[in-house]
Amino acid sequence: MSGRIRGFLHFCLGLAAGLAVAAAGSVFAGRDSQDGVLPWDDVRLLTEVLERIKIDYVEPVDDHRLLESAVRGMVGSLDPYSQFLNADEYEDLRISTTGNYSGVGLEVNLRDGKVLVVSPIEGTPADQAGIRSGDVILSIDGLVVGNDNITDAITRLRGPAGTKVSLTVSRAGEAQPLAFELVRGNVELHSVRSRMLEPGFAYLRISQFSGTTGADLRRTLASITGRRGDGALRGLVLDLRNNPGGVLDAAVEVSDDFLDSGVIVTASGRAGDASFRHEAHAGDLLAGVPLVVLVNGGSASASEIVAGALRDNRRATIMGARTFGKGSVQTVMPLSGGRALKLTTSHYFTPSGESISGHGITPDVVLDDAGSPVQAPAADPAVEQALAFLRKGGTGAANLPSGSRTGPPDTGSMPDR
Repeated sequence: MSGRIRGFLHFCLGLAAGLAVAAAGSVFAGRDSQDGVLPWDDVRLLTEVLERIKIDYVEPVDDHRLLESAVRGMVGSLDPYSQFLNADEYEDLRISTTGNYSGVGLEVNLRDGKVLVVSPIEGTPADQAGIRSGDVILSIDGLVVGNDNITDAITRLRGPAGTKVSLTVSRAGEAQPLAFELVRGNVELHSVRSRMLEPGFAYLRISQFSGTTGADLRRTLASITGRRGDGALRGLVLDLRNNPGGVLDAAVEVSDDFLDSGVIVTASGRAGDASFRHEAHAGDLLAGVPLVVLVNGGSASASEIVAGALRDNRRATIMGARTFGKGSVQTVMPLSGGRALKLTTSHYFTPSGESISGHGITPDVVLDDAGSPVQAPAADPAVEQALAFLRKGGTGAANLPSGSRTGPPDTGSMPDR
């Protein structure tokens, strides 16, 4: 056996010993640990498998890759939502949950092997430089963007504030590519947008729940209710379709903004801080104005917390299609080397005590075609049906729009599945 393999196996044995110490420590600390004894037969199996791979696999395997894969498999086997995150994945998660990062401020999409600019974020370096929606990014810092390096190329758009990055883009109507040199800055991602559908009725879309969502919502609601010339607000469509969730605290904030009192969400878990109860505070920002919440199969997690809270407190009519059904809470735990563990730590329940895991929330009004959000909400059939419902007062079966039906009555608490 080579010295390197022998050293690797010594590391595996050290890992096993470390696990034993950790297990013993958790027992002495009073933490729950089945029988308090590390399953040595399973640890031996791990070292045996690692040994066989290192000696007999057809090609050499990098130790780091092998052990990281073992960790990913261990965490991923727990449930669909627990995950080991390397440094890049952790940074992506941080950006999506905090709502800010350092870069140029471009929303891009991959289409036919090309990086297409969906839109520059208002006020960002890309916006100020004149990059437009529809531009196609050809190169970044001299790296020509192709199918084999798209991810790496997009990553180059981010970097410390104050640093420079050069972009070359093609633009419809321009014979030659356009070159831009941008200075990266702090970019804030806003997850809330709104517009008036007609006098007295507004549309508000939340695309995900991040650390900025609560403040964005309150600022947007103040703008809607403070409009002059549109008359008093008579109804609001809150669109949570295709909203995959995000930060739990943001979902609680949003729910609280529409409620005067009542339970928002409860949760239970094994760790001390994994069981909690959130209640609304006085101060419905819409003062009881009728509210329709649009949902579909892409509405998950934090979206379902909001929909469940507003439904169970009889504050809103839920309209659309059955939601995804993710009734668990994940906690992100930083690890060494910029990595992290995203671990399921709680199961949550709507105010009525219902767990929506595996079956979601059935809307009060089921639409035959719940659809997905579009850029022009006035042209969205689901929004039009919600608006028709609100025009008639927003309550009662007689006000149901065409192409819809009432959902089943509340069945109370249901087990996870």
